Amino acid sequence: MDYSQDELTRAYRLMKTIREFEERIRSEYQQGKLPGFIHMYRNQEAIAVGACLDMTDGDYIASTHRGHGHCIAKGCELEGMMLELACKQDGLCNGKGGSMHIADMSKGMLGANAIVGGGPPIAAGAALTAKTLGTGGVAMAFIGDGASDQGTVAEALNLAVVLQLPMIFMYENNFYAEFTRNPKSEGQIAARAGSFGMPSLVVDGSDFFAVHAACREAIERGRTGGGPTAIEAVSARYYGHFEGDPQAYRDPAELQAQREAGDPLVHFLADERTSELEADRIADIDADILAELDRTVALALAADDPSPDKLYTDVYVSYEGRAMR
Repeated sequence: MDYSQDELTRAYRLMKTIREFEERIRSEYQQGKLPGFIHMYRNQEAIAVGACLDMTDGDYIASTHRGHGHCIAKGCELEGMMLELACKQDGLCNGKGGSMHIADMSKGMLGANAIVGGGPPIAAGAALTAKTLGTGGVAMAFIGDGASDQGTVAEALNLAVVLQLPMIFMYENNFYAEFTRNPKSEGQIAARAGSFGMPSLVVDGSDFFAVHAACREAIERGRTGGGPTAIEAVSARYYGHFEGDPQAYRDPAELQAQREAGDPLVHFLADERTSELEADRIADIDADILAELDRTVALALAADDPSPDKLYTDVYVSYEGRAMR
C-alpha cells in the first residue's frame, strides 16, 4: 500500500500526540492535579491510529476505560479532552464524564466505558443506524482481551452477523485483563469471533501499517455491504491496569523486553516507507505537540469547576419538538 507524505505525517502526529498526551496526564495525575482514575494507552498508539485513520466524523467508535488514544485518533480536540479530565465545566462532557466516560458525539466518539464489554452493543446499535439510514457509515468497537469473554460481546458478534452490520470488532490484546495474564494464545480471540461467521485476522498491534491495512479493508467491506469484521491486534501493555498499579504480578525482565521490542513509534520511523520524513519535520511536530499540551494543561487547571446548579443538567434527554424517523 502506497502512502503520501501527508498521510504518513498525519499518522505520526496522531501517534506522537497520544504518546505525549498520556505521559503528560500521567505526570499531572501523579502530582495530584487530576481527579479520578486514569488508564494509560501507551504502546497501543498504532492500533487506535491505524483503526481510525480512514474514518470520518460520520463513522462511530465505542471505546473502553482505556480510551484517551481512541479519542485523539478519532479527532477529539485536546483542549476539550484536557478540560474533561480535569472535570471542568467546558470539557467535552461538561466535566461530568472524566477520563473513564469521555465522549464526543460530534466526532462519532460514543464514549469510553467503565463496563467491561459495554462498547460492542453500543457500536452494534450505531452500525444498525448507519445501515438503516443508508449513510455509508461504519462503527467500530474497541474491546480488551479480558472483555472478549463477556456475553455482551458474544451477543453483539451474533447480531452483527445476523444483520450483516457495517461493524468492526477491534480486539486490543495487551495480554492482561486487569491484573490477570490472559491464558489465551495469540489468535484465539480472533478465531472465536470468526466462528460467528465473519472474516477475522490477527495483526501486530505495534505495526501501524499492518493495523491500518487490516482496518482499511474492514472499513471498506462494511461500507459496501460486506458485513462485519473481527481484528485482533496484539500489543503488550506498557503500564499497569491503572496509573499507580505497581505491576507486581508481571515479571520485570519480561516487561522490560516487551517495552523495548514493542514501541510502535520506533517501528514506524524504522519502516522504509517513512524514510523520506525529514528529521527536522519530525522535530517540529514533536515541539508543536508539547507546546499544545503545555497550553491545554495550563488552561484546564485554571478553568472553572462546574457550579452546583449544573448537577441537575444533562440528566434527562428531552425529545420535545424532535422529528421522529
